[in-house]
Amino acid sequence: MKKKIIINTLGCKVNQYESASFLFSFEESGCQPAKPGEDADIVVINTCAVTAKAGAQSRQTIRRLIRRHPKAKVIVTGCYAQMAASEIAEIVETPVCIIGNGNKHLLVENALKEEPCDLTMLMGRILSKKEISILPMRRFGDRTRAYIRVQDGCTNFCTYCIVPYTRGPSRSLPLDEVLAQTARFEEAGHKEIVVTGIHVGMYGKDFDTKLDIADLMLALCTEHPKIRFRLSSIEPQEITDKLLQAMESCSNFMPHYHIPLQSGDDTILSRMHRGYDRETFRQVIEKCMNTFPDAAIGIDILAGFPGEGEKEFANSKNLLQEIDATYFHVFPYSKRPGTPAANYKDQVPKAVSQKRVAELRDLAEQKKTAFYSRFLATERPVLVEHKRTRDNLLTGFTDNYIPVVFSGDDSLMGKIIPVRLEQIDNNIVQGKQTEK
Repeated sequence: MKKKIIINTLGCKVNQYESASFLFSFEESGCQPAKPGEDADIVVINTCAVTAKAGAQSRQTIRRLIRRHPKAKVIVTGCYAQMAASEIAEIVETPVCIIGNGNKHLLVENALKEEPCDLTMLMGRILSKKEISILPMRRFGDRTRAYIRVQDGCTNFCTYCIVPYTRGPSRSLPLDEVLAQTARFEEAGHKEIVVTGIHVGMYGKDFDTKLDIADLMLALCTEHPKIRFRLSSIEPQEITDKLLQAMESCSNFMPHYHIPLQSGDDTILSRMHRGYDRETFRQVIEKCMNTFPDAAIGIDILAGFPGEGEKEFANSKNLLQEIDATYFHVFPYSKRPGTPAANYKDQVPKAVSQKRVAELRDLAEQKKTAFYSRFLATERPVLVEHKRTRDNLLTGFTDNYIPVVFSGDDSLMGKIIPVRLEQIDNNIVQGKQTEK
């Protein structure tokens, strides 16, 4: 009888890629996903620790799945497992396997061993890792859009961030491995690939040869002209003229940037150890928009970082109001033990942070609506998802990342088709296919 598998994933696109690779390897070994309500033989929990809330969700998920599947072999991995293995050992009453981020390539092999977990810990010294774990797969689940993890780790050590301690230094996937994985995704029918990593702009910096993220994107777009490529979150300092030229020269490099800001105040940016100031960020956004006026720009912003008073918050909000942006990911500052900012004395009260988060999210809604409105009565290429809304409408994303719903039959799923954007209803863009 085939072993039944459950994989629960929290956190970032990199975790999602890694979990998809685990599932592929399990299926290749003769296992199958457990159906809803079905008992599992193996449970994998790929945890997150980017915020205190994410750590709490990871703990809750571990407890919940152990209770739900008491006979299963439980494997815990990811950033929370890397930073808090001893805490996991304390909250569980039965043995689990804890596998560190640097050893994820060994996860499936260990999960399939017949002997039970006896609090197995494959942790390793993540801060001394020099090579990325290679996690190939044939298909990214049943999704239209695939993620490809080309880089892992970070050496920025922003003062609020635990990730460099849980992911280790920057390590890049060799170009031939990236191209081979992309070819497998194309063969499986994926029409769009998101190039991702923990600090994707550092791609290639650990190689002896001169190769950077612009070279990688150019190679991908050139080798796979029928695939749409998006670049996930990239630091403002890494949006170079060379990268913009690569985007300009490749019609399949989508006009979409996600650029973390974190604060629009120079004092706070310095305390965060971000390596740029507000004026530099503004200039980067202007350069992006001058090159691609139709581009979507997403921004990460933290509210309530230690030392952020009313003046500093106003500087952040004013900058966000002034620049061209499509959407914000707004987060309250989360105190992470083990990071320098956790020991700063001037912590902002939670109620103040929450108020600021609400203000920025209101602004984000205004920005998003304004961006969507700009493109009403225009036609954009849309990649149609393999799912429908509750109203039985097709869904998809334009090249510049506008989500659209429209009528059509199932034969359009997985295809890129022209859609005219017609109106906004309840924050949803409604469109119409413009040719059969």
